[in-house]
Amino acid sequence: MHIAEGFLPPLHAAAWSIAAAPFVIHGTRAVVREIRDRPESRLLLAAAGAFAFVLSAIKLPSLTGSSSHPTGTGLGAVLFRPPVMAFLGTVVLLFQALLLGHGGITTLGANVFSMAVVGPWVGYLFWRLTRRAGIMPAVFMAMMTADLATYCATSLQLALAFPDMQSGVLGSIAKFLSVFAVTQIPLAIIEGLIGVVVMRVLISVAKPELTILGVLGAQKKEPADV
Repeated sequence: MHIAEGFLPPLHAAAWSIAAAPFVIHGTRAVVREIRDRPESRLLLAAAGAFAFVLSAIKLPSLTGSSSHPTGTGLGAVLFRPPVMAFLGTVVLLFQALLLGHGGITTLGANVFSMAVVGPWVGYLFWRLTRRAGIMPAVFMAMMTADLATYCATSLQLALAFPDMQSGVLGSIAKFLSVFAVTQIPLAIIEGLIGVVVMRVLISVAKPELTILGVLGAQKKEPADV
């Protein structure tokens, strides 16, 4: 999900930045409302951002010669819903680009769209779909699918920018997915298991806050303009 600086054609980089911008703006407003309405959630917000930063900064070599990363965005989507992760994920990716050389500024919009928009929304969808099976299975599914969805989105972005000469965009998508899949599928499963461990810890130390957020028990009531 860290497309390197200058790797995308300028038109594609600009298009993905435009596509990501409304989600980031909405997410910024969501974070402001969250802090205003529930100031006690500040520590969890910071923890969600730090978790995503640390996990997605881990760079693992892929068997196909590329590299893979966990994303960590599924947990924040479960705790605060996807709009918040659009903002936190943007901050994470910006700092990683500036401090670690992961990704780039020109490709920030594309990386934000895949990791901070698509990943959290897919993870949250699976959280809602599997919530009746229990908190831990739902957290596992949220973390795993957020990871996989991010790399599927990245594969689409790269395929659109570099279609195959013979098979076009579809063939290019298959090639990019195959590059990531060997490493990313087991990595996504591991990320799901890590999410379960982290949620168990959070329940033991922050159960009241999780209850207020709606993670435990009934879902929280959202402001009318969300």
